[in-house]
Amino acid sequence: MRKISRYVFRTVSAAVGMVLLVVSALLFISALIDGIGDLGGNYTFGEMLIYVLLSLPRRIYEIIPFACLIGCLIGLGILASSSELVVMRAAGISVRRISYMVLRPVVLFIALGVALGEWVTPYTDQVAENRRAIAMQKPSASTRLSSMWNREGDEFMRFNAVLPNGVLYGVTRYKFDENRNLIEASFSEQAIYQGGYWQEEDVGVTYFLPMNSEEETAERAQGTRSERLTSRRWDTPLSPGLLNILVAEPEALSIRSLHYYVRYLREQNLVASDYNLAFWQKLLQPLATASLVLIAISFVFGPLRSVTMGQRIFTGVVFGVSFRLVQDLLGPSSVVFGFTPLIAVLLPIVFCLALGIFLLKRAG
Repeated sequence: MRKISRYVFRTVSAAVGMVLLVVSALLFISALIDGIGDLGGNYTFGEMLIYVLLSLPRRIYEIIPFACLIGCLIGLGILASSSELVVMRAAGISVRRISYMVLRPVVLFIALGVALGEWVTPYTDQVAENRRAIAMQKPSASTRLSSMWNREGDEFMRFNAVLPNGVLYGVTRYKFDENRNLIEASFSEQAIYQGGYWQEEDVGVTYFLPMNSEEETAERAQGTRSERLTSRRWDTPLSPGLLNILVAEPEALSIRSLHYYVRYLREQNLVASDYNLAFWQKLLQPLATASLVLIAISFVFGPLRSVTMGQRIFTGVVFGVSFRLVQDLLGPSSVVFGFTPLIAVLLPIVFCLALGIFLLKRAG
């Protein structure tokens, strides 16, 4: 039994690895071709090559579930074409046991995907975008954002530039009272994080006073009062770590960062739908991969038992694309219609699991 298990392990692992390698190579070539049009100035072919290489881990992370689906169809298809699956069944090995043998190598690729998504892609994506932006002399997400806004309670803030090392440039803050009346506006040239608070430098503050104010000065009689400060302490839970999350796309963040930022948004009574959706998509990706593998196993034991290898690959590609399209439709729908993103992410997974179990029971 151990020899059979190792043989299935090697066959499926080799098939999934081959699919992952081929698809990654195609994506790499496609990215190179797409990047040729952006060449110019300091953005040379070498810089473009570095950008593509740094963005490759994210591309691999995204295709792992579908590589497992098609790889398992190919690996089991090879065993079925040589009648080895028939021999295993004749030797008394159940469909459930064979399914377990197939899932074992898939766990390694699931672990690879989790490692890439948590510790590799958040860093490589940031480095890739920064290098590309600097070479093209354009603002990047973490070096400059001309319209980056954030809300914290009754205060709205805007940043002209966000640096990863805890430095802000062009910080504009607007404070409102409980009646939504503007009571204070300030602009600071720079803010530096001091470990628990921000130190604003060269601050201009304008206070908006009630129009019935009894102040005697002409400036206050007009309803405003201004002052200039050399520095000012700013206490806020908005840390450099949160800002680094804020400037990144939800899909580029790790599960830990997404959970941290969703909790922060909820504490500020802000909408966290996009980040919550990305959190559940990343958290449940291992289960999605397992459900697609279960579909592959059920197809080989069921409707694709005696078809050609080309038909198996075509079926896997069509099913994988359909699965992705359903995910892409249900995810934004949860944001628009207001139902929980967990349901949007779970529905296609539950459908695949139910269909796979149904087909396996029929085959068994």
